[in-house]
Amino acid sequence: MNSMSKGHYQDEKKGCCKKFKETEVLLKCGNSIPAVVGPTTPTGTSFTVSSFTVSTDKLSNPCIKFEFASNIVATAATVTLNFQIFKLSKYQTTPIAIGPVWTFSRAVATSADTFTFIVCDCDFCLDDCTTYSVVATTVGATLGTVAINNPILSALVVENENKPHCC
Repeated sequence: MNSMSKGHYQDEKKGCCKKFKETEVLLKCGNSIPAVVGPTTPTGTSFTVSSFTVSTDKLSNPCIKFEFASNIVATAATVTLNFQIFKLSKYQTTPIAIGPVWTFSRAVATSADTFTFIVCDCDFCLDDCTTYSVVATTVGATLGTVAINNPILSALVVENENKPHCC
């Protein structure tokens, strides 16, 4: 009996046609907001380099994987910058930090580097819209000029079926 015979074919057909719940997946990419840091920029100056708003109202227990990437060009510069992702939900007044602080530091005259990091956020209740932003902050005095080019925050949002609903 071959695989196309009636008996065997019917068994395969029954097995492959089971209905599974489809998992919702969203892909978001942020706006790029290039920045230039110069020697007159005060220590502790913060600026948003990428952001987007995402609606998770159709997802059950969402989990988000963020990826940030940028090109950092230092010209005759010594620089240290801290980067962190923040979220601001519809009913919040103060953004909440997501994940650790990521530090970019160069003590050379001229360099061009790619800077990237990944952060996950699975700790929130459902909200209609949440804005996520990457904020860069100067640490110490900046000598020379530093350009943060093509900064982009992207996110892959999926349903987290292993976590019970938090609300």
